[in-house]
Amino acid sequence: MGVTVDVHEVFKYPFEQVVASFLRKYPNPMDKNVISVKTVEEKKDVSTGIIYRKRIAVCQNVVPEILRKVNILKVPNVQLEEESWFNPQERNMAIRSHCLTWTQYASMKEESVFRESIENPNWTEFIQKGRISITGAGFLNCVLETFASTFLRQGAQKGIRIMEMLLKEQCGAPLAE
Repeated sequence: MGVTVDVHEVFKYPFEQVVASFLRKYPNPMDKNVISVKTVEEKKDVSTGIIYRKRIAVCQNVVPEILRKVNILKVPNVQLEEESWFNPQERNMAIRSHCLTWTQYASMKEESVFRESIENPNWTEFIQKGRISITGAGFLNCVLETFASTFLRQGAQKGIRIMEMLLKEQCGAPLAE
C-alpha cells in the first residue's frame, strides 16, 4: 500500500540563504530526534559548478514503545542517507533521501527541491514529496504506515518552522513582496 506526504512552502528569503540554513538545520534543540548529521562525500563538478553532497543522519527511533515489542523495531537509532545536488547557476538544489534502517521491511524515500520562486526572485520555493511503504510486518503494516504518515507530516512542518527560525536569526525579517 504505502502513504505519501507532499509539502510546498515559500520562504521569503533569497535562495542562497535558504540553502545555507538547510545545510545547518540539524542537529537543533528544536528537534531532539536528529542526533547527528555527517557529510561523508562532497565534490564539485568543475564543468557545471554543481556541488554534490552525501550526508548521513542518525535519528532517534521514534516508533512508539508499544510497537517496539516487535523485534525488528527495537533499534535505538535510525540512519538516513541524503544526497543533494546544488546548482548555483540555476539557483536550485535537488535532494533525495532514504532510510538505511529496516530496508527489508520498509521503504522511506523523499525527494525535495529548493528553487528560486516564480512569484518573486528574492524568495525560495520548497517542494517535497515523501513516500513510506511497509511490508513484512503482517497486520502491523497498516498501523505502522499510519504512524509513519503522521510522523512525516509533523516532521515536515517542524522542519519548516526550524528553517524559518534559522533564517530569521541569521538574516532578519522575511523580505516583503
